[in-house]
Amino acid sequence: MGFMVKLLIAFILVTIGLVLLLMFKNSLTRGVGGKILAFIVLFLLPVMLLAGGVFAHYEKSKSNEFCLSCHAMEPYGKSLNIDDSDYLPAAHFQNNRVPQENACYTCHTSYTMFGGLKSKLEGLKHVYVYYLGNIPDKIELYEPYENRGCLYCHDGARSYEENMMHADMLDELIEDETSCLDCHSLTHNIEELADLKLWRKGEKE
Repeated sequence: MGFMVKLLIAFILVTIGLVLLLMFKNSLTRGVGGKILAFIVLFLLPVMLLAGGVFAHYEKSKSNEFCLSCHAMEPYGKSLNIDDSDYLPAAHFQNNRVPQENACYTCHTSYTMFGGLKSKLEGLKHVYVYYLGNIPDKIELYEPYENRGCLYCHDGARSYEENMMHADMLDELIEDETSCLDCHSLTHNIEELADLKLWRKGEKE
């Protein structure tokens, strides 16, 4: 059980206890101190509980576990273990270039001012489709993948800027005139999974 969950449970128990106290000792609310206590119990604590619940869910929704809980996403999770460094998601995941627990979110969020919020709103749509809608046979991005998602980590990195191919087109990449995926085109490629060897951590060749 995570820290945030334990904290929420503690808040809930404290709130219930204080509500019961006010119910059975309503004389407490006659004084100024009692009114402040009632305000805390009936308004402030519920708001804090709600905010804590939203935050805990928001953090959990960044995890691979959450993203891959939909059966339609399982092949994409499997593709992170393709044993070929030319496959972009696999190379990043297996070499800790992205946080392994949040790999999906790290690459698929939008690195703009409200990018995280936008990603979560799109995530709500995914939840709706999973439970109430029809999951499409072919899953596609909402919009073309922007270089911003790559440059958020790679921009300024020595290995990136000293690469001769990159050095000749740094401005083009920043302006999205040339897509990173024009060269790094091997992504999840789930339709090829059956023919590809998969890597398992700790396994030696």
